[in-house]
Amino acid sequence: MVATEQTLATGKQLETLCINTIRTLAMDAVQQANSGHPGAPMGLAPVTYSLWQQFLRYDPENPTWPNRDRFILSNGHASMLLYAMLYLSQVRGVNPEGERLGEFAVSMDDLKHFRQLDSKTPGHPEYRWTAGVETTTGPLGQGVSNSVGVAIAGKWLGAHFNQPGFEIFDYNVYAMCGDGDLMEGVASEAASLAGHLKLSNLCWIYDENHVTLDGLANVSFTEDVGKRFEAYGWNVEHVTDANDLNALAQAFSGFAKTNDRPTLIRVNSHIGYGSPHKQDTSAAHGEPLGEEEVRLVKKFYGWPEDAKFLVPEGVLDNFKNGIGKRGGALRQKWETLFADYGKKHPDLANQIKQMQLRELPDGWDKKLPTFPADAKGMATRESSGNVLNAVAEGVPWLVGGSADLAGSDRTRLKFAGAGDFQAGSYGGRNLHFGVREHAMAAALNGMAVSKVRPFGGTFFNFSDYMKPAIRLAALMEIPTIFIFTHDSIGLGEDGPTHQPIEQLAGLRAMPGLMLLRPGDANEVVEAWKVIMKLQHEPAVIVLSRQAVPTFDRSKYGAASGVAQGAYILADAPDGKPEVILMGTGTEVSLCVSAYEQLKTEGVKARVVSIPSWNLFDHQSDGYKAKVLPPDVKARVAVEQAATLGWSQYVGPTGIVIGMRRFGASAPIKDLQKKFGFTTESVVAAARKAMGK
Repeated sequence: MVATEQTLATGKQLETLCINTIRTLAMDAVQQANSGHPGAPMGLAPVTYSLWQQFLRYDPENPTWPNRDRFILSNGHASMLLYAMLYLSQVRGVNPEGERLGEFAVSMDDLKHFRQLDSKTPGHPEYRWTAGVETTTGPLGQGVSNSVGVAIAGKWLGAHFNQPGFEIFDYNVYAMCGDGDLMEGVASEAASLAGHLKLSNLCWIYDENHVTLDGLANVSFTEDVGKRFEAYGWNVEHVTDANDLNALAQAFSGFAKTNDRPTLIRVNSHIGYGSPHKQDTSAAHGEPLGEEEVRLVKKFYGWPEDAKFLVPEGVLDNFKNGIGKRGGALRQKWETLFADYGKKHPDLANQIKQMQLRELPDGWDKKLPTFPADAKGMATRESSGNVLNAVAEGVPWLVGGSADLAGSDRTRLKFAGAGDFQAGSYGGRNLHFGVREHAMAAALNGMAVSKVRPFGGTFFNFSDYMKPAIRLAALMEIPTIFIFTHDSIGLGEDGPTHQPIEQLAGLRAMPGLMLLRPGDANEVVEAWKVIMKLQHEPAVIVLSRQAVPTFDRSKYGAASGVAQGAYILADAPDGKPEVILMGTGTEVSLCVSAYEQLKTEGVKARVVSIPSWNLFDHQSDGYKAKVLPPDVKARVAVEQAATLGWSQYVGPTGIVIGMRRFGASAPIKDLQKKFGFTTESVVAAARKAMGK
């Protein structure tokens, strides 16, 4: 159909007009920005149109409706495909707190300012920046892996909240992906997990266009993806022509009818569809088509060659009468159902409302333990396991698990009714991620954007496998909880491959991440209090394998000081120390031991526990000066990790006892002696810092 025809298009003509509008908006935005990826939107426009107009249960008037279907664009470089859909569907904007606003999520002006500063159309879709973006999909593989977590959350929400006659949660999750996504290891981990869990509410739409940025995909990617997913336990549908709307509808219907496993829909498309010189080439992938090529493509589409950002008459109305009308009716029906649900099940309805607002239930912390003084003490992983169970009893939507290490990282929920989340039994709160650290982290993020409060644990050294997803959690400002144990060379004989050194410094450098390394059992309690109150920050809690003393709080400072990030644990009698000893985690007890020895020698020392650098750095200058008086230059920091960053606290004349190399395989006492983590070493460093 020619876009300039004045007769109102109907039926297939109108569908073609709408699809070509999606394509040309993407082409024009990329061309105007002189940056972006036009080819995928051109090829996938019919697929997205079919899904949104016929199948997606989504109300543009309320894009935060809790039971909406989720659409995730994992191949986020094709962002103009999503932005065009948000504009044409007239999705309403919401602020980061989820309150509906009047303006549209994406305006025509936003499309014209694609990839420009402060526009709502950045190069890759950003969660909390643009309404209608369900998760941030930057690095390939993350979006589809997030979608597994969204689907897990959907299954858990249904099992936990649905009651006879009240299907409150039964949403589906659609993730669009490309060859690059399916080459990434994290996607393979996630697909394997989804198949094991039989997540029938999950559908991946695979754009099988055989082109990557470097050229044809067959130079590096020749496997039979369909057979791989069948081996994972997925249902596999195949659409041989992305322009065949009937075949697409049949494939989506096939997904809807599949109730015992996830679905992969393979779609053969032409990247840069309609481009006479760049279709099916990498030239359509990562750069604008060029003004002349855009004109030729528009001619192929029957489009005015000189028109830019054209939305022909009838297009917006078609979307309004399609997804708008259908989605609005579905949402209103759900709201009526939820109102009745609230009358019959008020406690559950209140939980849903609190979840959506990321609020905590009243009395959530009433079962938190207080640990008595104990010179022998316990490992902080042990105390954390106890605290985690107490917290989970008070927060019914706290759900999580471990990458095959629940017995070691103490993340298993053991109270009555906690149960296991498995295929066909989705109400359990213990997830088993298997040895899939990266997929675990990405899935946790998907759960977090679904408003479940997720946690996941493994050994600290394996945070290296999870860092991309941790970074995205910080970017998205979501309260995912990452629990890391075996936090230092203190794990001993497993050796340097398992002993974290640089991980603390690396994660401390990440903006927007709350990192805590508590020094004893009661600091663990206070750390969890900090974590659970977070609404827009992910948290990392770093815990020990080896036992540490539980400090006598009648003698030493209150553990509530954790809330300030650093606090005075032990002080000189007159509050005027000659030397300050500071540390985190297990090394705090070394500082206390050295403090007690220095006291017998008449040295006035202060011990400062610094469980969270970023919390401390956000305190007032007055508080920081009170804890670390500027006039006390003699300072010693102790941490079984890389020394990077400690100079901000010890100053130019201070001493840092830390790791300047990788660890070794040996019993813990031998390692501590070799690397200087002994009371004698700390005392000697204090004397040196004082010039004695």
